[in-house]
Amino acid sequence: IAMLYPELYAELTKGRALSLKTFFIWLLISIYQGGALMMLAVWLFDTDFIHVVSISFTGLVLNELLMVALEIRTWHRWMIWSILGSLAIYVASIWVLPAYFDVMFILSAAFVWKTVVITAVSAVPLYIIKVIRRIYAPPAYAKLT
Repeated sequence: IAMLYPELYAELTKGRALSLKTFFIWLLISIYQGGALMMLAVWLFDTDFIHVVSISFTGLVLNELLMVALEIRTWHRWMIWSILGSLAIYVASIWVLPAYFDVMFILSAAFVWKTVVITAVSAVPLYIIKVIRRIYAPPAYAKLT
């Protein structure tokens, strides 16, 4: 494959894919997402502070599954099954661990819309930045097609 696409191989040999800059970019993304998740969880659920753990953890799980889905360029059926399986395991853990999750609260409409807002605020701006960056500075693999 390296002989078919020497541009991609040259890009990888430069070491830019896993550099200190890349590490700090991912660190800043994590700080933003963690801060957005926690601040919005506390702000939106200020009267239900006891439920902040289940809210923030649900937001975190949904956020990570969404970020994984947004990073995938070529989908395979096993990727879909792994994301759905992860979501199923999380949903099952809600009923297996009732000491940590209030099922009646999680099934409420307020929990659902607020968790969707928290997840969207933590993930959508990063996706918009990624799309804009891909338009103005496309990666090497996009230039080949």
